[in-house]
Amino acid sequence: MPTQGTGPTSDTRFEYELLTDRVPNEVVIRGDPSSCPYIEGKMAQFPVRLPTRPLFPQELDTRLEQGDRRQGDVFYTPECEDCTACIPIRLNVRDFRPNKTHRRILRQGDRLLRVAAGPIHFDQARVDLYDKHLYGRGLAHGKANPSTQPDYERFVASSFIHSIEIRLYLDDALVGVAITDCGATALSAHYTYYDPTPPHLSLGTYAILQQMRLALKLGMQCLYLGLLVEQSVHMQYKARFHPNERRIQGRWTRFE
Repeated sequence: MPTQGTGPTSDTRFEYELLTDRVPNEVVIRGDPSSCPYIEGKMAQFPVRLPTRPLFPQELDTRLEQGDRRQGDVFYTPECEDCTACIPIRLNVRDFRPNKTHRRILRQGDRLLRVAAGPIHFDQARVDLYDKHLYGRGLAHGKANPSTQPDYERFVASSFIHSIEIRLYLDDALVGVAITDCGATALSAHYTYYDPTPPHLSLGTYAILQQMRLALKLGMQCLYLGLLVEQSVHMQYKARFHPNERRIQGRWTRFE
């Protein structure tokens, strides 16, 4: 997801357009290319689209099916001229087969962690955990200052659709939060952050497996994992869930 550290400068140019072929209509904002947050040395183009009203669950399904991602109150789809590395990826809930590693992570997490789900909250404890995740996993991308509660609300907690958070606790301490968007037939793993200091717990993978459990419980069809960027070490984990489907040249293709 585009990061906080790549904001516009005074020289950045923007173009605005109203898209009336979408329900609801959207305002699209296009700016100059900026440094790619996924592949070092690349430039990226991330037009963002702001819906003119909150979305119904079925409308979120449509955008997920089209490969859109959400950040705060906008959607985006990479439109880079010389690169197609960003590939939307999803899991068919009923076809997914956890491998040996997934089963081990589930057993260990079920034994050591407490899981809760509910509305999205934002407080200083979550902001601190979010920053611990960013800096501990090398995801800060040159971000010099700690996040504030408004930063957290804008980039993580703000949502114009129905979203929840799945909380992971270790010995009553909050160690992970998975912000999850809820459509009519699909869930979307919007953003997950966690304490990276107990690596043996594989909290990121465990959070995805918990989202799969919730999707099954709710009778959903898919869990969207966002963008797969195989050149990024931080994104490769998504390809380890099998089978998966990837949107390539406008069509969803199954990978075993």
